[in-house]
Amino acid sequence: MSAVKNIIKDNYNTMLLMDYLRTAIKDAGFSHADISKTPTGTRVALHVTRPGIVIGRKGSGIRELTERLATDFGLKNPQISVVEIEKPELSPSVMCTRMASHLERGTAFRRATMWTLKQIMEGGAMGVQITISGKLRGDRSAFEKHTVGVLPRAGHHAEVIVDEDIAHVVTAMGLIGIRIRIAKKEKLIPEFEMIKEKASKDKQSKNGKVDESKKTKVEEVKVDESKKTKVEEVVDDVKVEGVKSETEQIAKDEEKMKDLTTNEDEENALK
Repeated sequence: MSAVKNIIKDNYNTMLLMDYLRTAIKDAGFSHADISKTPTGTRVALHVTRPGIVIGRKGSGIRELTERLATDFGLKNPQISVVEIEKPELSPSVMCTRMASHLERGTAFRRATMWTLKQIMEGGAMGVQITISGKLRGDRSAFEKHTVGVLPRAGHHAEVIVDEDIAHVVTAMGLIGIRIRIAKKEKLIPEFEMIKEKASKDKQSKNGKVDESKKTKVEEVKVDESKKTKVEEVVDDVKVEGVKSETEQIAKDEEKMKDLTTNEDEENALK
């Protein structure tokens, strides 16, 4: 078999593997997987929002997943590692899956779109664009595009800053496609930094020393032990009351989504 055919076969198997992982560990908030071949086997790094669901009790989940990858997808000695996503709102694949789940549950597409835009921008994105197309309202296919913030669309910096993903969902009306593009501030190229920020950095580099008075004031600040214990108790309560899976997260978002006012609600109020 030629090298071109081997590359095509590997890419096809990778596509099938990604489709399987999206459905198998959907409740864990699967984002993407990094696959690399080594002389000893195949390393698979799974990026998810909730690693505990993938690992399972005493590692049972990850053992079953390893056997499945070896038997069904022909991976040689797969070695799976789980990486937790710190900010799920900045992951296009996670947000595509959540928005698709909202549409499957019967949420109006504009309400789901506005809620997703709000969540991504509150998560710290520089800009976001959501394109939804398909059988949205009637028999005819249509599409809508919603953009918030600053989103580069062309050039090398757009390829570096912007991440995107596409998801499809089957509803009662028909097939609907979702495309989310997110611009991240963390990947901003130094050429596009603000002039004031550059000037302040230059001053600090020239001076080379921090003001001693400010330094002593910072060192003198101490945290009250009673307040610290209260804060720790609140954090523990939040962890206990937090959601355990993506299904619970979506159900919780649906309750909050009811209070969201869309453009349609404003138009109906003016009639």
